[in-house]
Amino acid sequence: MPQKVVCRECGFVLYEDLDLKAPDEIMQQYDGKCPSCGKKLTFTPENIEVKPAE
Repeated sequence: MPQKVVCRECGFVLYEDLDLKAPDEIMQQYDGKCPSCGKKLTFTPENIEVKPAE
């Protein structure tokens, strides 16, 4: 199942691949900020949304 991680603020795709990556690893890759809008990236389980792939 593919994984897609997007910025909640602007919708920028931070990560999309068949290989699963830990959220903190993805946030580290961008120094904790969205490269598109500059919003601080956070990971809280209640903000996770799981949807079927389109």
